[in-house]
Amino acid sequence: MSETIGTSSSRHGYIAAAAIVWNLIGLSMFVLRVSMSGEQVAALSPQDRAMYDATPTWLLVVFGAAVITGMVGAIGLWRRQRWAGPVLGASLGAATVQMIGTYLVTPAWQASGPAGLVLPALILGLGAAQWRYASRL
Repeated sequence: MSETIGTSSSRHGYIAAAAIVWNLIGLSMFVLRVSMSGEQVAALSPQDRAMYDATPTWLLVVFGAAVITGMVGAIGLWRRQRWAGPVLGASLGAATVQMIGTYLVTPAWQASGPAGLVLPALILGLGAAQWRYASRL
């Protein structure tokens, strides 16, 4: 299976567009998280408020790094840039640290239990797929 990305331009366009949309969603979640007002924080459920209060600044920095490098990497993928693979790899690494850190330093497990692992698994799986695809540029 030695197909290169250049063989199907329309397929590549769809994959790159999906990567951009996915990373825009992540970026918007980050912006929403860091720009919450005091009233919005007060309106959170007790479990979500405990998660919010327990999240250290370094974890937000890692979250920001993951989504910003993911967005830059997705744009590089769309433009068929060779650097997209390493940038998406950095995003995947940051997302991995974020997910592990969330479960180690916040009450994420108590708040969501095993069902809460679905979204992190999806995020890491799609991040790995983007990185693998971009690494073939």
